[in-house]
Amino acid sequence: MSPEPSSVEPSDLAARAAHTHVVVVGGGIGGLVAARECAKVGMRVTVLEAEETLGGSIRRVDLDGVTIDAGAESYATRGGLVRALVEELDLADRIVLPKPGGAWLAGIPGVGAAPLPVGGILGIPANPFQPDVRRIIGWSGVWRAYLDRVRPPLTIGHQLSLGKLVASRMGAKVRDRLVAPVTTGVYSASPDDVDIDVAAPGLNAALTRVGSLSGAVQTLRDDAAEKASEAQAAAKTPGAAVEGLSGGMSTLVDALAADLVRLGAEVRTGVRVRTVRKTGARWSVETEVAAEVEVTAEESGESAATDPLEPVVEELDADAVIIATPESAARKLLASAVPALATTESASSPEIEIVTLVLDVPELAAAPRGTGVLTVPGSHTAKALTHSTAKWGWVRDAAGARQIVRVSFGAQGEPAATAGLDDAAAADLARREAAALLGVAIAPEAVIASHRGRFIQSQPASIIGSGGRRTAARAAVEAVPGVAAVGAWLAGTGLAQVIPDARDEADRLRRALLWDGES
Repeated sequence: MSPEPSSVEPSDLAARAAHTHVVVVGGGIGGLVAARECAKVGMRVTVLEAEETLGGSIRRVDLDGVTIDAGAESYATRGGLVRALVEELDLADRIVLPKPGGAWLAGIPGVGAAPLPVGGILGIPANPFQPDVRRIIGWSGVWRAYLDRVRPPLTIGHQLSLGKLVASRMGAKVRDRLVAPVTTGVYSASPDDVDIDVAAPGLNAALTRVGSLSGAVQTLRDDAAEKASEAQAAAKTPGAAVEGLSGGMSTLVDALAADLVRLGAEVRTGVRVRTVRKTGARWSVETEVAAEVEVTAEESGESAATDPLEPVVEELDADAVIIATPESAARKLLASAVPALATTESASSPEIEIVTLVLDVPELAAAPRGTGVLTVPGSHTAKALTHSTAKWGWVRDAAGARQIVRVSFGAQGEPAATAGLDDAAAADLARREAAALLGVAIAPEAVIASHRGRFIQSQPASIIGSGGRRTAARAAVEAVPGVAAVGAWLAGTGLAQVIPDARDEADRLRRALLWDGES
């Protein structure tokens, strides 16, 4: 039996930690958090990031003098673990809440655009007769949804698919016009592919208990409101589903990187990892760094140029490695060291593109369609739009008279409409989509600046079957001593899942290294 941490002398533990080298491959949030957990106990830590900047899906961009988020712009507050990290890093004074205003739906047949109804869960209404619900699904949709109240509940087993449950209980219009825009915007997935027990825990059980889906929604909302009220009273803070950071989410990346340096870790960017090999009880990490030499005009007889050389290759020796890359890269790096991983099923990871526009359109200052717009699938080439200057006070203050919107393209099984376009064409498509979604004319000359970001989105935890895939992959990795893997492909998407998972995996690894004596 392994000794408990309390049975190890602090001096022995410190000495063991100081002689333990952990290499972290990947400088996204998962990798930085895992690296920090190891560095906190005195381990020697080296972080290797292939890109020139850290952060992964958290990125910043400077557009016309305004520095804003180009990737993830907020974090879910559930569990409180992300906020706890933010507070640990002395960023509590930067926490901001989104402005009230709500989202809209666009592409509604016969209606066009309308505010997203309030009082539902994942778009499922608690009361289909609400005027804002009726406006979207029409009277025929309302009466079809009302049948949910008179149909017998599910008493044997339950439906796994959110979309199939909604369609069977409340009809296709509720599924297609209310639920599908939400799941596509939040999970980049069709409601038919969403696991209801993961996306809305307790909904199936509440349906059986109260006898209707709309009643189950109301029950869960009442329960959540009561718990939120108690939590707010205890914490003396307002509740919110998401929070952001003034100055952008990259301030969290900067703080993590600075803390790693303070703890003595080495953080290197622009370093690509070629291979990861297990050699006995140790690990070998082969890296390469691009090398360049400047050739002067006098030497070449032409204009000055920069010629590429063979990359500089380096071999790092480590006691353990943490792989914190996207799934495809992680599987390649671990192919020889964790052969069982090849027998597990990989998930589809769509490429998402976000085009950020800085606009000179004064009409948008009134936030004509709230803080953002979701689209009915098939109605627009964009899946969603965020009106950043309407959603975040700090963005509005930084932008001055300008307006900033972010237009998102791509979903599970649906490539981004911008994928085959050059940057200029992608920006122009985003401009036209923004005009259509916001209901305001946006001329080409109104675009002051633009930025296009590409992201590989790991499969959300709420997709049917993803839990089994993640469990099998994690088991394969954990069976090999001295290695861990973190990130959204194993934890599920979102910082509220990635951060605690990275902490847990780092803790598992450091316990094995320091207290169990494994390496």
